[in-house]
Amino acid sequence: MKNRTLSADFILLGLQVNSKAAGMVFAIIFAIFVVALTANLVKISLIQVDSRLHTPMYFLLSQLSVMDTVFICTTVPKLLVDMVSKEKTISFVGCGIQIFLYLTMISSEFFLLGLMAYDCYEAMCDPLQYPILMNRRVCLLLAAGAWFGGSLDGLLLMPVTMNFPYCGSCHINHFFCEIPTVLRLACADTSLYERLLCICCVIMLLIPVSVIAASYSLILLTVHRMRSPEGRRKAFTTCSSHLTVVSIFYGAQKQRRHRGIKKDICTVLFQKHPQGMLRAPVTWKNVSKEHPLCALFHKRLLVSYQRLFTFGN
Repeated sequence: MKNRTLSADFILLGLQVNSKAAGMVFAIIFAIFVVALTANLVKISLIQVDSRLHTPMYFLLSQLSVMDTVFICTTVPKLLVDMVSKEKTISFVGCGIQIFLYLTMISSEFFLLGLMAYDCYEAMCDPLQYPILMNRRVCLLLAAGAWFGGSLDGLLLMPVTMNFPYCGSCHINHFFCEIPTVLRLACADTSLYERLLCICCVIMLLIPVSVIAASYSLILLTVHRMRSPEGRRKAFTTCSSHLTVVSIFYGAQKQRRHRGIKKDICTVLFQKHPQGMLRAPVTWKNVSKEHPLCALFHKRLLVSYQRLFTFGN
């Protein structure tokens, strides 16, 4: 068998969609993609322009939106093109780039969500020192650390994955290049690498989850000691959006491990891309509190999502 070279192409088998429903599925995915992309770009722009949003919380939120935008643009456009194209090929280099960007964004979000929990902790538990502890320089360093950690993960795993000898079948049983599905085409024994990959993923999960758990445990203790109902309500409002985002993100990872690798429409909407495509209305909640225009956009965004999923059902 001949090894696959840099000039060879893989073939993405794509989604399992009934031919009669293909048009509706394409329309739903495209609409959600456009709405999520628009919401993230508008959010990033408003946070940059409006001086009232120049705070650590909104800075980290803008970084999350950038990651969401790159994350969904890594695979969804290719998926949409393949749904209307007869040729569903992706080059060897393109597959490697897709793996790198996917790993970088998802790993960066792991770290950033932990840092956002730490930011909530400082804001709730040490409000007097908060402006000093979370100054602009510290925020830039935290964001850079999240991006660096994610990029390091992609730079370590992508070359190893693509350096395995690939021969025989070139069909990837998925709608994008993900490491487990790509490794199935390898001619060599990948069991050791897969075990190491699993250990790496567990470690990367435990670090931010530990920070999130510790931060919110201390926040709950602080809120419990508050005597003012207004103070408790404000604390809950400040942290509720972040908790919802964390639940969506880690819930999707847990669901994915239990369900395995599938390539149906539910996978696209609720396993692979909930972070960027379904999280947009949630993360708009905090921004809308500070800006009347954002509040109107947030309401319109929720209505758009409601209509899309009503249409999908």
